[in-house]
Amino acid sequence: MTATTITYYLSEHPAVVGFRWSNAQSWGSTWFFLFASIALYLALASILHLLLSLLPSRSRGIPLGPIPAVHSLLMSLTSAVIFAGILLSSAAEIRETRWFWRRSKTPFQWLLCFPLGTRPSGRVFFWSYIFYLSRFIHMFRTFFAILRSRKLTFFHLFNNSILTFMSFMWLEFSQSFQVLAILFTTLVYSVAYGYRFWTAIGLPRACFPFVLNCQVVLLGCNLVCHVGVLLLHFLKGGCNGIGAWLCNSVLNGVILLLFLKFYVKMHLANRKGRRRITTVAGEAEVEETTRCKNK
Repeated sequence: MTATTITYYLSEHPAVVGFRWSNAQSWGSTWFFLFASIALYLALASILHLLLSLLPSRSRGIPLGPIPAVHSLLMSLTSAVIFAGILLSSAAEIRETRWFWRRSKTPFQWLLCFPLGTRPSGRVFFWSYIFYLSRFIHMFRTFFAILRSRKLTFFHLFNNSILTFMSFMWLEFSQSFQVLAILFTTLVYSVAYGYRFWTAIGLPRACFPFVLNCQVVLLGCNLVCHVGVLLLHFLKGGCNGIGAWLCNSVLNGVILLLFLKFYVKMHLANRKGRRRITTVAGEAEVEETTRCKNK
């Protein structure tokens, strides 16, 4: 498959170019679906955890075989495709619409701050929609964690639910900042889930908390971009979807505080000889011992 063919299918295909976020054309685009799906996710996770907690305390988790590894590989590949798709689509959108906003913004500023009046249609929003749908595939890791370790954490459920909610708002309100957020997130996901697949099939682990470091990088990039959006909104005449962005910022702040709380606990655990590592975007916490080969 040539580069031209890949570019066509990721950014020039009629389904991509002609995409429009609407209740009639987009599956899962209603508020009812969003809240019902999140409520179902929370209910199923809680019920499964409750049922397993009724088992004898000596009972071990349920072995899942290669299913978690296959899921990690699927998420890594899906994230890589979304990253490539939105990268190529953003380049195409900038090339075709720059005449409209070039006097007030640079291409990088456009990535952070959509012009007022932007509609949720076209290439970029197609890949934003695919990212939104991929959030539901991420939720399966919650059930894997419950089945394998019989543990369920608040951060776990909260983070998955909030990230799904935020990705819906990106589309519903044509929110600024979503392009860079998806680029950073899918890049980190493709690497982190690729690492999870690598370790799941028995290959050596890193000598440092790899997945946790990916989480730190992602949160740091998001924090810098949020500051950039705020500055552009006041200096460049406004950014589209700023109300949704404000809600997004508050929720991201809550996630950051929860993560910092976990980070402190991890360092305390390190002093006791164990290292707790969380997956990217608040997936299941697992006990993981990093090993280094002595040279």
